[in-house]
Amino acid sequence: MQEKSKIVVAAAAAAAAAAAAYYFYRRYRSKPEGKQVKKVLRSAYQPSPYQIETVSLNFILTEEEAVVTSELKMTGPKTSPPPLYLDGERSQLTLRSITINGKKLVEGQDYVLGAEEGLTVLAPPTTSFDLSIVVATKPQDNTQLSGLYKTSGNYCTQCEAVGFRRITYFLDRPDVMSKYTVRVEADKELHPVLLSNGNETARGELAGGRHWATFEDPFKKPCYLFALVAAKLQKIESTFTTCSGRKVDIKIWSEPENVDQLDWAMTSLKDAMRWDERVYGREYDLDVFHIVAVNDFNMGAMENKGLNVFNTSCVLAKPSAATDADFERVQGVVGHEYFHNWTGNRVTCRDWFQLTLKEGLTVFRDSGFSADMTSAAVKRIEDVRVMRAHQFVEDAGPMAHPIRPESYLAIDNFYTVTVYEKGSEVIRMYHTLLGAAGFRKGMDLYFERHDGQAVTCDDFRAAMADANGRDLTQFERWYQQAGTPTVKAVGVYDAPKKSYSLTLSQSTPATPGQPTKLPFHIPVKIKLLDEQGKCLLDERVLELTEASQTFTFDAIPSAPVLSLLRGFSAPVKVDMPLSDATLELLAAHDDDAFNRWDASQQLASRVILSLITQWQKAPDSAARDALKVPEPFIKAFRATLVANGLEPSLQAYALTLPDYSVLAQEMAPIDPDALVGVLRLVRRSLAIQLRTEFSAAYTALAPPKGEKFTVAAEAVGRRRLRNVCLEYLAMIGDEKSIALSLAHYKDATTMTDYLAALKAVDPYPGAARDEVSSTFYARAKDNKEALVINKWFAVQASTFAPDALQRVKALMMHEAYDSTNPNRVRSLVSMFANANPAGFHSLDGSGYEFIGSQVLEIGQRNSQVAARLCSVFSAWKKYDAVRQGLMKAQLVRIRDTPGVSKDVFEIASRSIEG
Repeated sequence: MQEKSKIVVAAAAAAAAAAAAYYFYRRYRSKPEGKQVKKVLRSAYQPSPYQIETVSLNFILTEEEAVVTSELKMTGPKTSPPPLYLDGERSQLTLRSITINGKKLVEGQDYVLGAEEGLTVLAPPTTSFDLSIVVATKPQDNTQLSGLYKTSGNYCTQCEAVGFRRITYFLDRPDVMSKYTVRVEADKELHPVLLSNGNETARGELAGGRHWATFEDPFKKPCYLFALVAAKLQKIESTFTTCSGRKVDIKIWSEPENVDQLDWAMTSLKDAMRWDERVYGREYDLDVFHIVAVNDFNMGAMENKGLNVFNTSCVLAKPSAATDADFERVQGVVGHEYFHNWTGNRVTCRDWFQLTLKEGLTVFRDSGFSADMTSAAVKRIEDVRVMRAHQFVEDAGPMAHPIRPESYLAIDNFYTVTVYEKGSEVIRMYHTLLGAAGFRKGMDLYFERHDGQAVTCDDFRAAMADANGRDLTQFERWYQQAGTPTVKAVGVYDAPKKSYSLTLSQSTPATPGQPTKLPFHIPVKIKLLDEQGKCLLDERVLELTEASQTFTFDAIPSAPVLSLLRGFSAPVKVDMPLSDATLELLAAHDDDAFNRWDASQQLASRVILSLITQWQKAPDSAARDALKVPEPFIKAFRATLVANGLEPSLQAYALTLPDYSVLAQEMAPIDPDALVGVLRLVRRSLAIQLRTEFSAAYTALAPPKGEKFTVAAEAVGRRRLRNVCLEYLAMIGDEKSIALSLAHYKDATTMTDYLAALKAVDPYPGAARDEVSSTFYARAKDNKEALVINKWFAVQASTFAPDALQRVKALMMHEAYDSTNPNRVRSLVSMFANANPAGFHSLDGSGYEFIGSQVLEIGQRNSQVAARLCSVFSAWKKYDAVRQGLMKAQLVRIRDTPGVSKDVFEIASRSIEG
């Protein structure tokens, strides 16, 4: 009997080893350099053979550890159930016990633990069973800020995308949706506030100064939407009455010193709730809605059902500590996370390849909300600026991917501007093609069909098509193909026939893994104008579906001026050569605000790129300094500056030159020295020659004494335009302009103006800079305003100065710098890499070496932040040979460093290969 038991145990151990090897083989592949990294393929998706009907979680939180007990009611196949694989990170979890239907399982016989990840139950019961798992974890040691972690003494969770596996062993995938009940127990003095998803059902006191609370979420959700907070916080609270008359309790929480900065978030949330009811007919569905602001957070915010967790940078706002842009950001992000309640929570993603299903759609929804709350024209320009400066760059580099990727090593790397912003533009194209009413019909059908389900991008497209009787088969290519299409336009006017023929053609460059592209379905919004800007043909949408198509319009009385891609109706580049005179006409008279702004940008780009060519040919610095900005451009710029009747924000954006990343896309190879130098030359030349006009506008835009702060579009526009004038005047750099900047700081009553003055003086060492910088920091320190200190760091990291890198390194030793806080790292290190091209691209390679070292150092604590930072090297092939070699050397160094995280490894290796 004893020998037989040994044989049985040996056989079980062999089966366990075989099962473990099988699962390891399925889930991993080996790289040549010996690293083990997951590669997940969209084509390999299979539904989970197991589902979890209900989840009961019990958290016992102490200062030493967190003990998590999960009780799962599971269902599986009725016959021949396969091994049950549960996701879990072994380095984070200490397994205490695992039982099925009350029977304790034995390791090696009933289950196996993966060397690094996962737990496999070898022979689960058929049909249904109860699975109980007890683990212990140490949130205080979790510097990745994913899963359950401790920040500033407070417990918090972040589970999207795959953080739940750092809390317990689980089916950590979005297509497993369950109903949750949660019990949280903690020390009452240290953690008086206990929160989780859903409605609170009970709470009580325990011996030893401890307490507990229980919560029930009546709606099924995937585990990535789970949230828990145990903290010492204070709140503001209010109520909202829904369109059906239900009362919702709203509570917004933060550290005590931040409570006076929460009112704007409350206003924004209520505005979002009303807007979603009015525009989409979506009513909030729980009795309570919580927002919690935390200082240490990898993302901007997280839409956990009923308990949104925010980075403080996206929820705190008051005039003395937040800029106008911060107020707009808070409004947009609060709206975004709230809108996820329906587009992301009630209807969620089947798998992470469908991420744009919730994120692109919700970005589109929050963009519409912000446009209605502020200025639609200004919001559209701001969105397009992001697309051109960031997403077009991503599309043109080694990290190019469709909005629905086909594979990944680390899903966190696909929270990108492509998935979010281009994904939003794809949704906008549905709206353009179907019209507002048709789009709403499609949304209604989508919710009707899929409420409570985990679905795909194809399901969304089918709802849009079916609701409107449209064939949108070709539109799927926007989900399948990477890259930015170029639409070429050629117009011919036939005077005798009074007809105008417009030929549109499309082409998309090769991207990694996609050498050839099929034609997209592109909505092109146009209008025809005469030479005075009056309408010859009303606005209409042309549908470009072939490589080339010709559209003919009759009864056109005179040769028209084409207003093309109005409102940026598709995320494409345009190839349509226009004379300077035509661009000036469009800039002055086009009734589409986006096209007016775009015409001014095209004029500026032409001038800057022409001067770059001259700069590169100049024999010495004296010759470069002698370059002249063309007089016609100065004249056109002056006309915009002194124009009356323009919306101030639109005028400010029209006066803002294209930035480095937009212009760099037009250069091959990119010459950072010439580009930075010419941008400074043009800005300074405009400031010197138009000093009188800038000064007059600056003075005229001064706020009346005692004016009450408001975020109304007109007031924001006046501040924005006035600070653009200050920025130009500061470029002169003489005693008078520096004195103006100092006076601006001393007169400031809003952070918008304080920060503008700090930026204006920072490039110029001296008493004014010392005074502004020191008082700016001291005030923020005294008021415990961490976000304001972040601004102080960011200005110094991005300022053009020969010693920029030395300043950044010195600031890393500053008392306020915290290398474990993502916001602080982004404000200094990431800002230097992304917003200081002169310093980062220094020809001696010092900037590259510094950032490479930071990627490796930060990656030991927080792989998500490090991976984002590593991506600054991805465009290395677009630079000159010397810089290519220096950047590639850093990528190889990063990739080949032992123990580098898979997030960082993926960015480095794809950048090298691409």
